[in-house]
Amino acid sequence: MPGRQLGLSFESAASPVSRRIWQVGDLVSEVRLHVEREYGDLWVEGEISNLRPAPSGHIYFTLKDGDAQLAAVLFRKQASLLRFRPAGGQHVLARGKISIYEQRGQMQLVAELLEPVGAGSLQIAFEQLKQRLEALGLFDPTRKKPLPAFPRCVGIVTSPTGAVIRDFLNIVSRRHAGLHVLIYPALVQGEAAAAEVAAGIAYFNRSRTVDLIVIARGGGSLEDLAPFNTEFLAEAIAASDLPVISAIGHETDFTIADFVADLRAPTPSAAAELVTSVLHNIADRVQTLDQRLLRACRYRFMQASNAFTRVRVESILIRERDQLRRKQQRVDDLAIRLESLWRARQRRLSENLQLLFGRLLRQDVVSRTRIAHERLASLQARIVRAQRSHLRTFREREAGLARQLGALSPLAVLNRGYALVYDVHGALIKDTESVTEGQSIVTRLARGRIRSRVSKIEKEKQGS
Repeated sequence: MPGRQLGLSFESAASPVSRRIWQVGDLVSEVRLHVEREYGDLWVEGEISNLRPAPSGHIYFTLKDGDAQLAAVLFRKQASLLRFRPAGGQHVLARGKISIYEQRGQMQLVAELLEPVGAGSLQIAFEQLKQRLEALGLFDPTRKKPLPAFPRCVGIVTSPTGAVIRDFLNIVSRRHAGLHVLIYPALVQGEAAAAEVAAGIAYFNRSRTVDLIVIARGGGSLEDLAPFNTEFLAEAIAASDLPVISAIGHETDFTIADFVADLRAPTPSAAAELVTSVLHNIADRVQTLDQRLLRACRYRFMQASNAFTRVRVESILIRERDQLRRKQQRVDDLAIRLESLWRARQRRLSENLQLLFGRLLRQDVVSRTRIAHERLASLQARIVRAQRSHLRTFREREAGLARQLGALSPLAVLNRGYALVYDVHGALIKDTESVTEGQSIVTRLARGRIRSRVSKIEKEKQGS
């Protein structure tokens, strides 16, 4: 029995153990699928750190608290839908799923949504955009355009069905009925509102049918006013060549459009009053001056009536008759001067006419044309002679230079019976010291060369 048990025990220990061997990629993929099934939708709260926006539009960051940290990624599509810009140190809530980045075997949160903890995302987006545009100079008072003092036509970008446009038109018609108003219908709430309002601003700038533009909307929450807190609309307002009045919300509502516009009106009704203020004040001033003028005329009429009653009719007739005679005498003087001036002018015109007629007679067109032709023929002949003379001079000079060049040529010396002697290497031989008996030499004549061998060297004595 003991031996049998020992044998059984030995056989059990020696039997192979069943094992499953994983490839790294397969294991990580299996874990990723399991984690994504278990944690497919959750909220994570933490502080953003190590924020890294990528050129592709994705945003990589780390969520951390006092105990741990978790890598996170917000892909481009979801990042474009954020109403604020994430920054390091922000405390946020992130919604998404847990996944495994297989290339590094790293667990990460694939975020679908970010919400700041504390201040709302719209408020954070508003403050971030305000700081950025202010740094770009879009709020600078020096770039604000003045409003025209006497606008003839005003363009308003707003909803055509709301109470805002009715109030605006009522105030304009009551304060200045002659002011024309053009309406560009646009949405003032929702995702497409900013694009439609910007299109209205661009339309009025292209058409040039208005003197200024008013952007109007009633009050609402921060979400309702979100289209007017976009960088796209702010750039459209800043690019406008026409002055822009922002009349959005109530007196306590402020939007990015208010800061960029050339003038902010507390309400749309206040914008209508601002547009018509100069004309309305002028109308009040004219009415006041009209009343003052009427009182002054009545006073002067009363004074004239009192003075007339004190003057005798006979003295008035005498003064009027004397004044009439003086004016008649003045008319006679002016008539005499006018006649004298007319005669002098007629005389000058006649003299000028005679002078011009004489000058015309002295101008013989046929004779002047013949003289011009003769002068032209003479000049052409001179040109031909000058060309021939220059050509002859150049040819003579060329021949002289050719003769000089030929006289200086070494070949000219050879023509006179001289010769040049070279060794086999082409070096010129100038004396007998440069050759030896039996050496090959080349003699160049005026026409041709002679190869020969030195058989005897005779050296010339000094002084011979």
